[in-house]
Amino acid sequence: MAVKAEVKDLLEAGVHFGHLTRKWNPNMAPYIYMERNGIHVINLYKTVAKLEEACEALKKISASGRKILFVATKKQAKDIVAQKISEVNMPYITERWPGGMLTNFVTIRKAVKKMTAIDRMKKDGTFNTLSKKERLQVDRLRAKLEKNLGSISDMTRLPGAIFVVDTMREHIAVKEAQKLNIPVFAMVDTNSDPRPIDFVIPSNDDASRSIEVIMSRVAEAVSDGLAERKSEKAAEKEGKEEKATEAKAETKVAEAPKAEAPKAEAPVEAAPAKEEKPAAAEAPKAEEKKAAPKKEEAPAKEAKKEAPAKAAKAATAEDLTKIEGIGPKAAEALTKAGISTYAALAEAKPDAIKEILTEASSRMAHLDPGSWPKQGKMAAEGKWDALKEWQDNAKGGVE
Repeated sequence: MAVKAEVKDLLEAGVHFGHLTRKWNPNMAPYIYMERNGIHVINLYKTVAKLEEACEALKKISASGRKILFVATKKQAKDIVAQKISEVNMPYITERWPGGMLTNFVTIRKAVKKMTAIDRMKKDGTFNTLSKKERLQVDRLRAKLEKNLGSISDMTRLPGAIFVVDTMREHIAVKEAQKLNIPVFAMVDTNSDPRPIDFVIPSNDDASRSIEVIMSRVAEAVSDGLAERKSEKAAEKEGKEEKATEAKAETKVAEAPKAEAPKAEAPVEAAPAKEEKPAAAEAPKAEEKKAAPKKEEAPAKEAKKEAPAKAAKAATAEDLTKIEGIGPKAAEALTKAGISTYAALAEAKPDAIKEILTEASSRMAHLDPGSWPKQGKMAAEGKWDALKEWQDNAKGGVE
């Protein structure tokens, strides 16, 4: 469990220092505490609250199995982000934001595949058949691709969210994420506009100590989400084993009365004919034994009745963010509208889904839910390999 950030730690790291008052953005006014010597001071109590809110959301996204892309190309942040995020095995961009990284993701994936093709050439020996000049050119190309895209080589689909350090510098990344309705988490200074950001963390984005404190807390939240996902998978395996043992126990309970029935009749047949009173006394005992199995059968029937109820509860816990194109906010809107399972999504019409999203927020009006029922059907039928293959070939959830 990650330790909650404290105001004292943020104060020592200089997270409260903003920009000069003449360079401020008026939309940051709610997060500014005061002005001192011509510099704005950020309210650290609000920073702590917003940081915890963002970390909770990041934890849920990482627990769902989606990737979080971290973007920090400024000199003060690149080394810190690369170190912290590589520990939790998440993709990051620290050299240069390649235009169309999200909106033209298919082309970026082709560039990443070039690296694997070059590595394959070196393994099978075709690289050695090239001339010295060609080998030099290929090596330079490989080094350039590794520098710019090496950290995202494992990202085979669009990320579930992006985290940005300095929104002024990474404004292109923010705009691309907005177009695809990908949630944006960001460290926002007093000179930046917080309105395009979904999860604002008001903080100093210029000092390396400030960036390190924030990124440490964020990395902890992501690692907690990954650990939670591992424990859920282990619990699912145990649950399947328990269900199998329970099913065996139920069959034994159901078969037990049939085996005991003939034993209950034995004392009545063995009773002597001359002694009438003892026989009369044994008769009710035999009836009691015959009635006993019915009491034993009752729990088994109740357990069978409870089984569908348990299955219904489990169905409500399905994660709609596994469908390409559905973010946390869209999933929340669909759940509120009654579409909380893959089966319900498969039966829903795209026009009806569009209306639900538009009513929930005007920022989700541009989403195209045309492929969501198709993906929902594959997920409901358990065809996860086919769904992943479709998502890898699709662009932003659109065929």
